[in-house]
Amino acid sequence: MTDASQGTSSGPAAVPPAPRPAPPPPTAQTAAQTAAPSASAVPSHALPANQLFDQLARIEDKCSRIEDKYARSEALLSRVEDKVENAANRMNESARQSDLAALRTEMRGLAERTRRLPGTGALVLTAVITAILTVVLMVAVQRLNLDRLLPQRAAIGTTVQ
Repeated sequence: MTDASQGTSSGPAAVPPAPRPAPPPPTAQTAAQTAAPSASAVPSHALPANQLFDQLARIEDKCSRIEDKYARSEALLSRVEDKVENAANRMNESARQSDLAALRTEMRGLAERTRRLPGTGALVLTAVITAILTVVLMVAVQRLNLDRLLPQRAAIGTTVQ
């Protein structure tokens, strides 16, 4: 290809003729164009320009196909990213569920152990029975004259003046 700055010289005689590139593979568009120049009188200097335009059109077509492929792969990567994110969220939720299941099991075991403990009523009844039995036994010890079995109190201040 020629540089655009070379075409701005004083006239067409100053531009050396460019070597003809190898003819591109025929396509439907180029086949129609090659048939047209034979029928009409096209100047010889316009032919390389038509080939350059054809080549530019092919390059643009390839660029658009590459852009399409890029867009498809970007969409595919976006879907993969969404799937990975969803899978990570499900794994986190599953881990939380297993933690909750372990916590429920632990709480169930703790509840079973606390159910076996006596309740408030049983504790109050035990305290009342203990108090009554203590009083009954103290009265029985005093009536049966078993005071000597009880330990004696230390004599504090036995000498009174």
